[in-house]
Amino acid sequence: MNRDPLVPLVASPFRHYINGGWETGATTGVSLNPSDLDEPVGDYVRADARQTDTAIEAASAAFREWSLGSAQRRADALDAIGSEMLARRDEVGRLLAREVGKTLPEALAEATRAGQLFKFFATEALRAFAESGASARAGVEIDVTREPLGVIGIIAPWSAPLAIAAAKIGAALAHGNCVVFKPAESAPGCAAALASIVSRAGLPAGVFNLVMGSGRQVGARIAAHPLVAAISFTGSAETGTRVLQAAAARQARVQLEMGGKNPFVVLADADLDGAVEAALSSAYGCAGQRCTAASRLIVERAVFEPFVDALQTKLAKLSVDHALKHGTDIGPLANAAQLERNLDYMRVGQQEGAQWLHGGRQLERATRGYFFEPALFIAEPEHRIAREEIFGPLAVVLRADDYDHALHLANDTVYGLCAGICTRSLSRARHFRRHVQSGLVTINLPTTAVEHHTPGGGRKASAYGATDAAFWTAVKTAYVAS
Repeated sequence: MNRDPLVPLVASPFRHYINGGWETGATTGVSLNPSDLDEPVGDYVRADARQTDTAIEAASAAFREWSLGSAQRRADALDAIGSEMLARRDEVGRLLAREVGKTLPEALAEATRAGQLFKFFATEALRAFAESGASARAGVEIDVTREPLGVIGIIAPWSAPLAIAAAKIGAALAHGNCVVFKPAESAPGCAAALASIVSRAGLPAGVFNLVMGSGRQVGARIAAHPLVAAISFTGSAETGTRVLQAAAARQARVQLEMGGKNPFVVLADADLDGAVEAALSSAYGCAGQRCTAASRLIVERAVFEPFVDALQTKLAKLSVDHALKHGTDIGPLANAAQLERNLDYMRVGQQEGAQWLHGGRQLERATRGYFFEPALFIAEPEHRIAREEIFGPLAVVLRADDYDHALHLANDTVYGLCAGICTRSLSRARHFRRHVQSGLVTINLPTTAVEHHTPGGGRKASAYGATDAAFWTAVKTAYVAS
């Protein structure tokens, strides 16, 4: 593995990595820096359907050698990827901050998490997924094993372009599958950096492939191609539905991780200072642009006013500025579409009669960028800003009469990704954990306080399909006469 810091990690134009080599594309695009539109991150190449097919065919051809090789080889390769990611996290984190707009501390944390994920899946590659069972018949032994599926199409978002990609790629490779990876078009530099690290880990040609481009060209082809055994997708519910329909037409496996309108409940007995800090992190960390962000703050009536006052005071002190600037609390929104979306919801909230408390303006800074002042409303459950995913630093506070009402409000959504509660009551915490309709639950912690080695599934419109080894492998049951 080459960790020489003198060798650039990645350079513009960012290229595809197909069958063990770097390739140009059919067309090119530009990756913008949302903190400074006058300093683009770099050019990148886009693939068409033909080039996507080439990557899929390369992965299919490499599958036999990779899947039948030793688990130790897979573990060593994944550990090498994780080690280089951690060794170069400053370089990778700076690139992430420039390309997506996360503050530098947030970007460094994600680069670290990506490295840890690869190292975790290095250990998973050595786990024995086999069971022996007793037969109902004398003289017969039963063995149940898991085998890799083949080619996995991985479609990752810009919101966490390193961590989510690492989780999917690491799991696929650990279980003996080959990968065709399509990143979001607004994060090609991060994808190319990841591919650069993977390229030095000793994988056979074709085991890992990076193909950049649009969802219409590359994503649709991955979903429809007969050689792709499964697709793991993270993104919007609308796009996820199209992926599911295309894959279902040919009975391919699908794993979807989609939107959320996550609740964060504060009961009257909570430590108010701790609850405000947890709510602030949940709603506004990473500019609210992460799937686990809590944009519905459900507060029991007895502490509603002091909670809102304290949260407004905290919001007024947050610094919104260039992602690389020291002291920045919130970086820019990731792209022009996200900025316009948040501004639109500001107008919607006011038109529907929600009480505007703070923020919501487009901000000017020393550099041209997509800067947006974090916003807060008092809303009613029927307001669109309290029901629709916004994906930005815009939160609403809802009044709850008591715990039962708060739980009802928390579950009153089509989504079910994550939920949090702040309370000193052990019985309330236990009841909430059992009865809230979400895949992730936090108690007296931000909703974003999740760890790399634990499952992260959701319910309802937030997720579809298995998230563990059951997705990445096929079960084989063998009956053997003894």
